[in-house]
Amino acid sequence: MEYYDAFKIGIMNLKDMNKSALVLEGGGMRGIFTAGVLDYLMDNELWFPYTIAVSAGASNGISYMSRQRGRAKFGDIDLLKIRPYIGMKHFIRGKGYIDLNYIFYEYPQKHYPLDFKTYSESSNRFIAVTSDCISGKAKYMEEKSDEKRLCDILKASCSLPFIGPIAYVDGIPMLDGGITDPLPIKKAMADGFTNIVVVLTRNKGYRKNIRKRPIPKFIYKQYPNLRDALFERSKEYNDTLQYIEQLEEEGKIIVIRPQKKIEVGRTEKDPKKLTDFYDEGYEEAKRMLSLK
Repeated sequence: MEYYDAFKIGIMNLKDMNKSALVLEGGGMRGIFTAGVLDYLMDNELWFPYTIAVSAGASNGISYMSRQRGRAKFGDIDLLKIRPYIGMKHFIRGKGYIDLNYIFYEYPQKHYPLDFKTYSESSNRFIAVTSDCISGKAKYMEEKSDEKRLCDILKASCSLPFIGPIAYVDGIPMLDGGITDPLPIKKAMADGFTNIVVVLTRNKGYRKNIRKRPIPKFIYKQYPNLRDALFERSKEYNDTLQYIEQLEEEGKIIVIRPQKKIEVGRTEKDPKKLTDFYDEGYEEAKRMLSLK
């Protein structure tokens, strides 16, 4: 019996689902892997009572929370054919290299509405991680009564530094949650969850290069705490990955991650590469979570 089999039985047992949490990493367009995982969960009616997500994980995770199978895949692949929302033309126009205004405000209205009613009436919690530019700390945000505010939170969670404008939630400047808490497993634990599934968008053993030079003083000069967080983020990411791998080896959590060499970049636009990565996510979820 593989080391995670006993835990898999717990995940599949609805009596234990109230102790189960889902943690979703970001990664830009690599999040299409996560979309495949989430569609597998929906196909098998696996509904976690607690989902905490960062950046692209939050963008894809909201479709899981609204129980809209295929919506995340549509947004990551099919929508690019309708309206290419990635590219320098958006950056030049001040919208960021990825046009998040289109993704979170226009796309739901024009192409694939979010089922906010289903989401808001669910008892399951959804936390999107953002980074407060003023404090330089992570903010864990939930919203089920105001759809516009929810979209503001999702946009903030996905607002990559350097290549996009700062977002605002309740008038507070915010950026990508991956700056301050890229893998929020410790938050899930602090909230009392013991059965945890982590979805990563990088291969096992991946580590970020540690920044050795400070952030140039002219970048985010009005937000010194944010600059500190940006300087430390690679170390924070690597340390948390090490912790996750340790828990995985001890059989305490399940980690679903890509097994093949990753061909998808953060701003990938190739539909075949994206579709293949989505399929891998679906199959990896099936391999890791199916009972034998």
